[in-house]
Amino acid sequence: MAIPKEKVTYSTPTEQEAHKLKRGLKSRHLTMISIGGAIGTGLFLGSGAAIHTAGPGGALLAYALVGAMVFFVMTSLGEMAAFMPTSGAFSTYGTKFIDPAFGFALGWTYWFNWAMTIAAELTASTMIMKFWFPNSPSLLWSLSFLLLIFLLNYLSVKGYGEGEYWFSFIKVSAVVIFIIVGVLMIFGIMGGEVIGFKNFTVDKAPFPGGFLGVFIVFIAAGFSFQGTEIVGVAAGESEDPAKNVPKAIKSVFWRILLFYILAIFVIGLIIPYTNSNLASEDVMVSPFTLVFKKAGLAFAASLMNAVILTAVLSAGNSSLYASTRMLYSMAKEGQAPRIFAKLNKRGVPVAAVILTCIVGMLAFLSSIFGDGIVYLWLMNSIGITGFIFWLGISISHYRFRKAFLAQGHSLDKLPYRAKWYPFGPIFAIIIGLIVILAQDYQAFLSDKIDWGSVIAAYMGIPLFLCLWFGFKFIKKTKVVPLEECEIIFDYEKKYD
Repeated sequence: MAIPKEKVTYSTPTEQEAHKLKRGLKSRHLTMISIGGAIGTGLFLGSGAAIHTAGPGGALLAYALVGAMVFFVMTSLGEMAAFMPTSGAFSTYGTKFIDPAFGFALGWTYWFNWAMTIAAELTASTMIMKFWFPNSPSLLWSLSFLLLIFLLNYLSVKGYGEGEYWFSFIKVSAVVIFIIVGVLMIFGIMGGEVIGFKNFTVDKAPFPGGFLGVFIVFIAAGFSFQGTEIVGVAAGESEDPAKNVPKAIKSVFWRILLFYILAIFVIGLIIPYTNSNLASEDVMVSPFTLVFKKAGLAFAASLMNAVILTAVLSAGNSSLYASTRMLYSMAKEGQAPRIFAKLNKRGVPVAAVILTCIVGMLAFLSSIFGDGIVYLWLMNSIGITGFIFWLGISISHYRFRKAFLAQGHSLDKLPYRAKWYPFGPIFAIIIGLIVILAQDYQAFLSDKIDWGSVIAAYMGIPLFLCLWFGFKFIKKTKVVPLEECEIIFDYEKKYD
């Protein structure tokens, strides 16, 4: 795939104005991106396994704890993104408020994570389509969906925004309908009997797995929320970010409460945690499918398969957008080849989009040709990177606020102020570290440790550290003193 030849010059102010990021994301785009960002296969398929492992009460507690962490991460991101909106925010904030080497490592890890996620979503899309077309070739669907998300991102940022708006709209509608149907079933209005709270009190419920069960789900729950931070990446291309970013961030609490806590509560009430189908990740026995079938909807499996396909396409669309904007941001900071900072006349970093698509497609091909070991190792290496991003956001915010005050600025100048500072970022840092360090703790409890599994689970940590300290050694960077952190009040004029 060759990079389209699009002349990019900056010889006059008019041409320079034409080749810049476009603020094409409207308030409705940003709001729906923030609402739908966390809704994916982790909710539609993984929530059942969480209830089966920890019981209905244990799953609720685990998701509430991780949800609190995500809420504080997003309020931290919201404060910085509303004040200094920039596409690919994490590496920029890490560079300016912590250490250029930290920002470099954060940016490349983030790009690698989402490029690999594209490959994962292409794999998932082929499996979903084979639900309806069992004998169809995998490459047909993977290439078709890759082309779709490429075009959405290549045409303009508005193309990404519109695609994500409608993908998220379908996901959100499905969850809302599910909750309404579930509540009607609990009270016996649909599906016959009054279910009530009996499944919360049967066979050691609501905490049959005890502390260990809650902890296992607590580790897994974090992966379900990954992607919520993309609203911060999109801030640099949104209309009036000082107004729209806080509005989107404020919806985080309600979407966590509605789309995870309430949905898991409904599933736990309707389906006994002892039901072995909850442990499966087959769409035929997804907890959502089981509830709809129990309500008498015969087409439940096909309906949920279509919704899950939408979630996969949404994840692929967002993955391509987030990774390319991060690559663009790093190129602007001199931390990636300059070609990735070039924009076409529609404000799209075309070279970054194409490179990311190629990497994602090559990773996908490695999963279907040969033994797939390379693909599995690559996917395992990104397993904990989401928590590394969240740690980076929380630490950046902690230092941003301290630098802001150390330089004599008033908090009244912030368009959005994160609540409960410094408790919020400190809480997020502690929870993030626990998840990162304990994610594969079961391996150390067995008589014979599977070191291959351990290395695969934790290899994201040395990857990040090698990037961090490698850049630090080569460039001789230092932690930026609070008094010297770059606080920019007119960010758009200086960096757009």
